[in-house]
Amino acid sequence: MRVVVTGSTGLIGSALVPALREAGHDVARLVRSTPRAPDEFVWNPAAGTIDPTALAGVEAVVNLAGAGIGDRRWTEARRRVIRDSRVLGTRTLVRALQAGDRPPQVFLQASAVGWYGDRGEETLTEESAPGQGFLADVVRAVEAETEPLRAAGSQLCEGTRVCLARTGLVMSPTGGAFAPLLRLIRLGLGGRVGNGRQWWPWITLDDEVRALLFLLEGSAAGPVNLTAPRPERNGPLIAALGRAVGRPTPLPVPYPALRLAVGQFARDILASQRVLPARLVNEGFEFRHPDIADAAAWITGKP
Repeated sequence: MRVVVTGSTGLIGSALVPALREAGHDVARLVRSTPRAPDEFVWNPAAGTIDPTALAGVEAVVNLAGAGIGDRRWTEARRRVIRDSRVLGTRTLVRALQAGDRPPQVFLQASAVGWYGDRGEETLTEESAPGQGFLADVVRAVEAETEPLRAAGSQLCEGTRVCLARTGLVMSPTGGAFAPLLRLIRLGLGGRVGNGRQWWPWITLDDEVRALLFLLEGSAAGPVNLTAPRPERNGPLIAALGRAVGRPTPLPVPYPALRLAVGQFARDILASQRVLPARLVNEGFEFRHPDIADAAAWITGKP
């Protein structure tokens, strides 16, 4: 398939693009700067423009575009950037595809478990209602932007299959939310966050990329949770990472210190989300890292 990818330089995109090519797909990347390679085409989400040649003959779109969630303090300006980079990017893609002569077979939209908000001990699947909070509002707005394509797909014989990939916390040895945490643990400075009892819905980058390929080539539509089948509480998860690198994790991170470090994002870090990948499992996907011990060994490079 000819696949157009946005967000190709991010943590997930930089791993997905080579995986797509290895699987035999022809990949075109949308970039906001001047194209420097034959597979790059310029777009401007804020202005709502895309190089029309990028979408010529497109059969699938993977939209991963969006500003980093946890790499800067959450000021009001940063919150606008987080929201607009996702909403305007998705809107621009959907409108361009609607204006084309032929819709793609599949539109794979990056979403997030932020949809569910802070839900304590509640078990959450794709059937669960949305939660409250900034991230829940952002995810709701992004998913709503795909509705024109989803509506067309339900009315036309050959419409676009829209899949909403609600990803959890991605574990990677080289980046993402776990990179700074892993550095602290290696120094013996890691520990549970808050009381350590909140559920963290995690997935390894390896399984994330494999799941995206699985959804792209499969038949699932609508929301799909991309999380490991065994969510873990924060305390045991941190302890498992510590064991994998042979370091103790005795130093808890209290909320005031977390708030000082990351601002308003601290509340979302302490959120509890017991998310299960019900639809992904039902579709037959097999995880390489189903539990935290497997994931900890993989992320730390320890057999």
